[in-house]
Amino acid sequence: MTSTALDDVTADRAEHGGAPGHFGAGRVLAWLLVVTGAAGVVASWVITVDKFRLLEDPGFTPGCSLNPVVSCGNIMKSDQASVFGFPNPMLGLVAYAVVVCVGAGLLAGARFRRWFWVGLNGGMLFGVGFCTWLQYQSLYSIGSLCLWCSLAWVATIVMFCYVTTFNVTHRVLPAPRWLRGGLGEFHWVPPVLWIGIIGMLVLTRWWDFWTS
Repeated sequence: MTSTALDDVTADRAEHGGAPGHFGAGRVLAWLLVVTGAAGVVASWVITVDKFRLLEDPGFTPGCSLNPVVSCGNIMKSDQASVFGFPNPMLGLVAYAVVVCVGAGLLAGARFRRWFWVGLNGGMLFGVGFCTWLQYQSLYSIGSLCLWCSLAWVATIVMFCYVTTFNVTHRVLPAPRWLRGGLGEFHWVPPVLWIGIIGMLVLTRWWDFWTS
């Protein structure tokens, strides 16, 4: 994302300022939601299919089980993979599909009320919090990585960061002026830093394996 792309996101407030309480978004944010939501749907779909295959055949090896560390099968067999009593990716199929629909609606010119944007941000906050818990479990409890899960993590982080940036810069969420200005100018820093930290944790967690 560049500063030009962010201008596309933030310019909508001035363009549509005639309808108080309604907020649209530029095409860049809309496409970002479509793309990250679609990535989440694909990841959730593949994991769900492999999970059912694993239930049918305990000896089944998912295609993304590449080595002792990158082992989707270990993740799918864990208790953490069904926190709510059903496979976690089934929740992702619904949640990420909603994000795709929101992005498509924005591309079509939809404008949503303040409570909708706050609710969307809240849902993504839950999603990114849940992903963070799963990341911890994956690295330090299960001891394996799932590539499709990692794709869902990245998609969730990116959509959360940019929807939060949108809400802060549009004053949907209260924030001091310096924070609005900082996010508007350096909107790419939070997702890059966040994903970079996760990458460093993965690198250091299995340092001996990566360097052997």
